[in-house]
Amino acid sequence: MTCIVGAIDKINNNVILGGDAAAVSGLDVFSVKQPKVFKKGDFVFGCTTSFRMMQLIQYLMATFENIEESKSSILKYPVAQFDLYAFMCTTFVDELRKCFKNGGFSKNINGEEEGGQFLVGYRNRLFEIHSDFQVSEPIDGFSSVGCGEKYALGALKTLYSEEVLVRDVLQKALEVSVHFSGGVRGPFSFVNT
Repeated sequence: MTCIVGAIDKINNNVILGGDAAAVSGLDVFSVKQPKVFKKGDFVFGCTTSFRMMQLIQYLMATFENIEESKSSILKYPVAQFDLYAFMCTTFVDELRKCFKNGGFSKNINGEEEGGQFLVGYRNRLFEIHSDFQVSEPIDGFSSVGCGEKYALGALKTLYSEEVLVRDVLQKALEVSVHFSGGVRGPFSFVNT
């Protein structure tokens, strides 16, 4: 259920995320009104896994304003100079875990904490947050999560370049996912940093 796509737009120096509208229960699929991609502060998010997870991130999680201007003072585990990846792996993930716990979403399976999966963009950087709270940054400049992920990644690998409009590429990747996955459906929503 779901296909979220994201890519760095090098022409406009930002990140664009796109998402479908499918809600899946067993073999039943319908479209929902609430977008799975949204902006919060200086970040954009694209969520899969659970609508509850998305709601907690959107409405409960703290926002981080002017993180690069705050330098190391905003890092829970300070480093010599501000490092966005270190921020995402520490301060951001710690706030996410707290948000999930307070909202009753976190699971503890055999002593291992589990959350959900989503994409997050900040300025011109794209990150993947995985269910074990690890943070990765795709080297290709694009990513996808959800049941349509593999189809979207194939389309993105074929179509993504600096010469094309990134939003059009994301649209096509979502269309390909709808064609091949029963858990992906329009309409599509887009948001950018």
